Amino acid sequence: MNATPFTFASWNINSIRARAHHVQDWLERHPDCDLLCLQEIKCEDSQFPAVFAEAGLHVATSGQKAYNGVALIGRRPFTVTHHTLPGFDHPSARYIEAELDDITIGNLYLPNGNSGGEDGYTTKLAFFDALAERARVLLDAEKPFAFIGDFNVCPTDEDLAPGALSPDDALVRPETRAAFRRLEWMGLTDALRALHPTGRHYTYWDYQAAAFQRNSGLRIDHALLSPRLTQRLKSFVIDRDERAKEKASDHVPVLVTV
Repeated sequence: MNATPFTFASWNINSIRARAHHVQDWLERHPDCDLLCLQEIKCEDSQFPAVFAEAGLHVATSGQKAYNGVALIGRRPFTVTHHTLPGFDHPSARYIEAELDDITIGNLYLPNGNSGGEDGYTTKLAFFDALAERARVLLDAEKPFAFIGDFNVCPTDEDLAPGALSPDDALVRPETRAAFRRLEWMGLTDALRALHPTGRHYTYWDYQAAAFQRNSGLRIDHALLSPRLTQRLKSFVIDRDERAKEKASDHVPVLVTV
């Protein structure tokens, strides 16, 4: 495995066409970021802003009209291995996987699970099942890999501000948390908790009720690392300042360096 530092990041951008300028500015200020994983680009592949490719960056997308969608922006060429999550038989665009520097990065936007009744929640758990199977394949192949993105789960009560969600919210339901723990029990490591085992760290603040000003947030953007990658973990940073900007996404970037 390449032993030189490698930094990858995740950001639910909540519409790339509305916030391409924020991403451009962020990339200029983070020249060390080798690969940026975006979620909720909310556009078809052909509608993804051309400014990134025009700037010499490498772009891959898995988009759909108006909803969902994920993308990768790299400073160096990478190889896309999957445009969908193997085993997740659903039309929504929620996963793209690539290899760079011998590391596999799975960029994901896991279903929220609060809409569509129990069918919607079943879809959430089905994604978790497919993700666990993908983890098994990569673990069996002894590949260094990470799953990074918007998991739409607060793993513990410490990962949400008191009163931020109702106990029956899909992000905190026992089955949701169990699905996340299953990935950890398989051998994956929550990068933030490896470095900061306790404490409240948020990556999302709702637009309503002055949630950011009150720091009523959630930690739902995660990076789960394979054992070989965990051994190299150097830092996990939440770029909270992005949330204070005008017309910001309700999520902020998180950066992992190995």
